Amino acid sequence: MFTRFNAILAGLLLVVAAVGPPQDGLFAVVPAVNTAIGVIQELRARRALARLAVVTAPRARVQRDGKVLELPVESVVAGDMIELRPGDQLIADGTVLMGHGLQVDESLITGESEPADRVAGAHVLSGSFVVAGSGVVRAEAIGEAAYARRLERESRTFKLVRSELQAGTNQILRGVTWVMVPAAALLVTAQVIRSGSPVESALRGSVAGVGAMIPEGLVLLTSIAFALGAIRLAHRRVLVQTLAAVEGLARVDVVCVDKTGTLTQPTMRVGAVDRLGRRDPGPVLSALGVADPSPNATLAALARAFPDAPGWQCLNSVPFSSTRRWSAAEFADHGAWVLGAPETLLGSSGRSPAVGDILDRAVEAGERVVLLAAAPNGLADSALPPDLRPEAVVHLQEELRPEVEPTVRYLLRQGIAVKVFSGDDPRTVAAVARRAGIPHSQRGVDAGHLDGDEGALATALARESVFGRVGPQQKRAMIAALQAAGHVVAMTGDGVNDVAALKQADLGIAMGSGSPASRAVGQVVLLDSSFAAVPMILSEGRRVIDNVERVAGVVVTKTVYAAILALAIGILAVPYPFYPRQLTVVSAFTIGIPGFFLALGRRGARARAGFTSRVLAFSIPAGLAAGGAVLGAYQLTRAYAHTSAVQEQTAAALALFMVGMWVLAHLSRPLSWRSVGLVASMVVLGAAAVAIPLTREVFAISFPPPDVLVETCAVAVAAAAVAATWLHVGPSVIRALPGRSRGR
Repeated sequence: MFTRFNAILAGLLLVVAAVGPPQDGLFAVVPAVNTAIGVIQELRARRALARLAVVTAPRARVQRDGKVLELPVESVVAGDMIELRPGDQLIADGTVLMGHGLQVDESLITGESEPADRVAGAHVLSGSFVVAGSGVVRAEAIGEAAYARRLERESRTFKLVRSELQAGTNQILRGVTWVMVPAAALLVTAQVIRSGSPVESALRGSVAGVGAMIPEGLVLLTSIAFALGAIRLAHRRVLVQTLAAVEGLARVDVVCVDKTGTLTQPTMRVGAVDRLGRRDPGPVLSALGVADPSPNATLAALARAFPDAPGWQCLNSVPFSSTRRWSAAEFADHGAWVLGAPETLLGSSGRSPAVGDILDRAVEAGERVVLLAAAPNGLADSALPPDLRPEAVVHLQEELRPEVEPTVRYLLRQGIAVKVFSGDDPRTVAAVARRAGIPHSQRGVDAGHLDGDEGALATALARESVFGRVGPQQKRAMIAALQAAGHVVAMTGDGVNDVAALKQADLGIAMGSGSPASRAVGQVVLLDSSFAAVPMILSEGRRVIDNVERVAGVVVTKTVYAAILALAIGILAVPYPFYPRQLTVVSAFTIGIPGFFLALGRRGARARAGFTSRVLAFSIPAGLAAGGAVLGAYQLTRAYAHTSAVQEQTAAALALFMVGMWVLAHLSRPLSWRSVGLVASMVVLGAAAVAIPLTREVFAISFPPPDVLVETCAVAVAAAAVAATWLHVGPSVIRALPGRSRGR
C-alpha cells in the first residue's frame, strides 16, 4: 500500500479532485486494484497456512492428579509429566523420566534422520517425533524457552523476495519521479504564462502529461501476472505466499535441498539381503516383522518387503530396545532368531572375514545394515542368547521419493545445479544423492571439517555437491557463500533446522508436511510435500517473466512518449494535446486491456538477466515514434483555421491510438490467431467507443475534417514505419560502431 507508485498517483488524484471533473481521475482505479491483488493473495496464503496448522497441531497426554489428560499444546506448563507413544510429537524440551525402547526422530530439529535412543535421564527437544517405544518426559522448557522456538525466532524478520521485475519497475519509477516535478512545472508555466491557458485547464493538462509518464499499467499488470501464476500453482497444490515468489525460481541457478523429507520418504526400504547360511532368510524376516506389536522403522520395512509367512507361530519374543539394539522371537518348529546391530550380535560369535567385507562395503555405500542370526539355544529372557549363528545381512536404504529422479534430471537439463545439505552422515547422504542422479556425489563432505570463511565455503561448494553433518547456521552460511559467488539460490526444507537457510535463500520452498516455522518463512509451500512441483514453479515463473516483459514494452512506451510530449510542449508553449480522460481511453485500448491478455500468454522462454535494458531498447524508439506522431498530428490539425480544440485533441489521440496498435502487434509476435484476434478486437473496441454518441461526449471526441483525418493517419503510419525500421537495423548499427566493436 505504501509505495512510491501509490504515492505519486495519490498526489495527482488530489490535483484532479481540486480542479477537474471526476472522470479525469479514472486512473485512481489502478493503484486500488494493484493494492487489492497483493493484499488478497497474502490473506489467502495466511488462511491456507492457518488451516494447515489446525490439521497438524499436536496435542499432549499429560499426567495430572493421578489422571491422564489430553490437552492442547498451549495448556502444558513446566513440570508436567508428558506421556509419549509412537507417532507423538514432543511439544516441550524436557528430561526422560521413564523410557521403554524410546526412539525419537529429531530430523526436523537437527537434520539427523537416524532415530536417536533416549533412556531415562536423557534430554529431548521439542519438535521431535517418537518413532518407537514409549516413555514419560518432564516438561522443562516450553513456549519461547524451547529449543525449537529459539530457532523459529529466525523467521520473525520479514524478507521480500528478490525480484528483477519489481526492481526494474522501481528503477523506472525512480527515474520518472525525478522527471515529474520539473516536467509538471514546465507544463504549467508554458500553458499559463506563455500560451494564456486558464489555470484549471493548465493543471488538468499537467496531470494528463505527468500521469502519462507513470507506468501504472506495468505495476498493475505485473501484479496480475504474478497473481494468475499463483492461482495456477494453487490448483496444483503449491501455495505462493508472496507474489514475487512466482518469479523467483525462474531465475534460480542453484537449488539446495535437504535430504530428509525432500529427497527421501520417512520410511525405509529393504535393499539387498546377503545370505550367510543355507536357509532362505525371507520367511524368518517376514515373521520377525510382524512379531513385534510396536515395530520400529526396521521391522516395519521388513514387514513391507517380505510377504506373510504362514505357519509361523510366535511363542516368545523380546521387543526391540534402544539399549539392547536388537530384537528376537522364538517360533514353534522354526527355532529362535535375533535381529540387530551387527557389532552387538557379533560380539558373542566373532566377526568372520566374509561378514566383515559385507559390512565394510555397506558403510562405504552409506547403507544401514542389520544382522539376522539363529539362536540354537533359544531365548533367555531379555539377555542376548549365546552362540549366535549369522544367517543373513539385511541392507536398509532410505526410500527415495518417486518424483525425485525425474525432477533432478529436469533441473540439470535446465542448467540448474543441485546441492544437498543434511545433518546425516556424509556417506549416507552421498548414497542417497547418487540414487537421485545428482552429479559430484561419489563422496560426501563432512561440513564439520569445513572452514567457516565465506571464500573457503564457496570453493568447497563449487567443487562438491553433497554435504553431511551440516548445522542450521552452517546451512545459512553456505547459501550466503553461494550468493556471494553470484548465484541465485533456492532452498527446500521442512524442519526448524532449515528456517535460517530458507530465510537466507533467494527463494525458500517449504514442505507442507514440515514444521510450522518452515512453512511460515517459505515464500512457496508445497502442500503435498512433492519435489515434483519444483519444475511446475520453474515453468510458471518463466511464463510470468516472459509475459511481464512484453507488457512492460507496451507500458514503458507510454512513459517515454509522455516525457517527450511534456518536454516539447514546454518548449513550444502549446496546450497539452489531451484531456486526462482522452488519454485514459486511448491507454485502455492500447495498454490496459491488451496488457491484461498479454499477461495471460503461454510462452515461457528461459529467464535472462537484463529486463530493464531490453524493455528500454524497445520502448525508447517506440515512444519517440508515438510522441512524434502525436505532436505532428496535433500541430498539423492546428494549422487549419477551421478546426476546433476538441478536433485537434481527437487527431492527436487518433495518431497515438494507431501507433499504439503497431506497438501491440509488434510485442504480440510470433503472430497467431490469438495475437491477431487481440489486435483486431482492440481496433473494433476503439471504433465502437467513438461510434457511440454517449462515449464521444464523455471522452470529448470530435473528428476533424476528412482531409485532415487522412493526413493524421499518414503521420502515424510514417512514425511507426521509422520505429520498426530502427528496431530491425538499429542493434546491428550500434554493434558496428567502432567503440562497440572494441568493447566486445
